[in-house]
Amino acid sequence: MDVQLQELVEKIRKDGVESAEAKAADIIKNAEAKAAEIVKNARGEAESIVKKASEEAERSEKASVSAISQAGRNLIIAFRDSIIAELNALIRAETASAYSESLLAELVPAVVKSWSSSQGSDDIAVLLSPSDAAKLESGFTSALKSQIAKGMELKISTDVSKGFRIGTKDGSAYYDFSAEAVADLFAAYLNPRVAGILKSAAKEL
Repeated sequence: MDVQLQELVEKIRKDGVESAEAKAADIIKNAEAKAAEIVKNARGEAESIVKKASEEAERSEKASVSAISQAGRNLIIAFRDSIIAELNALIRAETASAYSESLLAELVPAVVKSWSSSQGSDDIAVLLSPSDAAKLESGFTSALKSQIAKGMELKISTDVSKGFRIGTKDGSAYYDFSAEAVADLFAAYLNPRVAGILKSAAKEL
């Protein structure tokens, strides 16, 4: 009886230990699997965070480069426009000053006679600024006596600040030799060249 009892105790102890060991092994296995899953998820989340941060940094860098580039373009455009505006003002001032009384006294009669000869008509009008008309009218009356006798007219126009316009009396055809028109012609020629020079200079920066 004692032997059987001893054997029973040993069996119970053995079964209990084996069961406990099996449970412990199962717990450890589950814990290891859970830990591996946690590590895997954490690694994936960390990689996702790093990827998002990298993409955001790249977007931010591109946006910064784009903003700097746009600011540079705006600065160059503003500088170009400023240069062209100053050039236009200079062209207008120099063109107006070039129309001296002596030049007009020589130029207007020559143009009138050329028009009269080429068109075969004296049905023309010459428009002058009020100040130039007051200073030069008597001289033109003398120099263009023949054309005036045939119908040519000298007129005052507030639209002309310097220089003159010549054309038919009805305005159907005319040539504009005003300082404004001549300055515009110079500007139309020079401005694209100036813009081209500035563009080439910008590429070398």
